[in-house]
Amino acid sequence: MLERTHLNILRELDRLGTLTETADKLCLTQSALSHTIKKLENHTGTPIWTKEGRQLKLTPAGKYLLGLANRLLPQFEHAETVMGQYAQGQRGTLRVGMECHPCYQWLLKTVSPFLKQWPDVDVDVKQAFQFGGMAALYGYDIDILITPDPLFKSGINFIPVFDYEQVLVVAGTHTLASRQYVDAHDLSEEVLITYPVEADRLDIFNSFLLPANCRPKKHKTLENTDIIFEMVSANRGVGAFPNWLVEQYRQEKHLEIHAASFGKAGIHKQIHLGIREGDTEVDYIKDFMRIARNLP
Repeated sequence: MLERTHLNILRELDRLGTLTETADKLCLTQSALSHTIKKLENHTGTPIWTKEGRQLKLTPAGKYLLGLANRLLPQFEHAETVMGQYAQGQRGTLRVGMECHPCYQWLLKTVSPFLKQWPDVDVDVKQAFQFGGMAALYGYDIDILITPDPLFKSGINFIPVFDYEQVLVVAGTHTLASRQYVDAHDLSEEVLITYPVEADRLDIFNSFLLPANCRPKKHKTLENTDIIFEMVSANRGVGAFPNWLVEQYRQEKHLEIHAASFGKAGIHKQIHLGIREGDTEVDYIKDFMRIARNLP
């Protein structure tokens, strides 16, 4: 009979690489670990792994079970965490995944009223799922995914919460500061500063520069939004940001910056919140969505 123990063994073996480390991690002897898998092999009638010298190699059946382990074990672990929170009188933790660097500023405006409305629910924000948010959502590593690029797939609902325009940001003294919109060739001599994300995942590249067969003179990456805006304001480069965030920095930080559309049509986007279909009726998740959609 297939048991959770078998899945744990395969996942830890994949993570750690050796039987010795896997046995230590699971507080088993190597012989007990091997015996457990051998019993499963006898029960199913197919080998789970083979030995090649000192290395273990998963068979197709073993790889299938590893995939099952990676899908199911996070759900078990999440359920145990939730049950423990209920036992301690807590409602749970809402885990939010971010595929949108600038949206952190917007998220703060959502989290503040949510925490007041739900004192027994904590919020955890995870930004380690850049462009892997769907896997995190399917794998129960997060409960809500914030993304400007939803992948509409079975089992996940995406709800649009607000529209925005992605714009070019330049210093107030920049030669492009008088322009309402720019052409792709205008950036051929510019230093473009972006977040450390693959170029083909950035709107300025895949929706503006690459279709025109253009590239900036130099492409630099920085992780911190404040630093990027300060660099742009000091005329050390140009950036691409949502128009609402540019206006926020202009007003709150008093930066002398200018925003221009990418071409006459501009790049228009929507921020979506993705949730699993089975969570659509969870009361505090529903309320988070309501607060997010009603923000000005």
